[in-house]
Amino acid sequence: MAGQSDPHLSLFSAAEVEFLAEDETLEIVPNMKMDALNFICGDYGPFYPQITIEVPLWLAVALKKRGKCTIRPPQWMSVEKLTQVLEAERDSPREFQPLPFHYVEISRLLFDHARDDIPDMYMVRSLIEDIRNVRFHKVETGLETISARTHAVKLKNLSAMEVNIVRPFVVRTLQAFYKHDSPQMIQHPDRMANRQPQVADRGPRRDLRRR
Repeated sequence: MAGQSDPHLSLFSAAEVEFLAEDETLEIVPNMKMDALNFICGDYGPFYPQITIEVPLWLAVALKKRGKCTIRPPQWMSVEKLTQVLEAERDSPREFQPLPFHYVEISRLLFDHARDDIPDMYMVRSLIEDIRNVRFHKVETGLETISARTHAVKLKNLSAMEVNIVRPFVVRTLQAFYKHDSPQMIQHPDRMANRQPQVADRGPRRDLRRR
C-alpha cells in the first residue's frame, strides 16, 4: 500500500504511533528491590525480585535496558496464537481478526529491546509480518470497492497503524466523489485529512528513557 512508503499521507508518523503504543501495559519480572516510582502519569511499584508486576511498555523497556527486569511477552505473542490468527485472516477475506490496537508497535519494541525474553522470536516475528501483509491486502481490496455511491466505510478490528494509513485515503476518496457530485456538500475538503492530532505530554518519563 502506498501509505507504507509515503509518510506524508499518514496523520501520524511511525514514531508518533509508537509513542502512543508505549502506554500499553504488560508484565515484567524484576530482579531487584526498588521503591515505587512516581510519575505524572501514575505510580508503579514497589518492585520485588521475582514478583511479577504490570507496568507501561515504556517503563518496561527502560528497566530492561538497565538489566533490572525481564519482560513477559503478551499471550497473543506466541507461535500457537499467531498461527491461529494468520490462518483465520487467510480464511476470512472480508474480516479482520481481533488483535491489540497497537500490536505492530508493541511487537517491534519487544523485538528491539527484549528479544531474549521472547520464545521462538524469529518465528514470532515472521508470523506477525505475514499477518500484517494479509491484512494490508484486505485493506487494499476493500478500498477498491469504494464508489461514488459509498457514504461510509466500516473496517472493524483495524490496528492503529492500519487506521493511520487507511484514513487519509478513505477521507480524500470520499471527498473527491462528493465534491464531483455535490460541490456544496464539502466546504473544506482538506481540513480533516491535513489536521494534525495532538499528542499528550506525559511528563518526566522521557528523562528515564534517555539515561
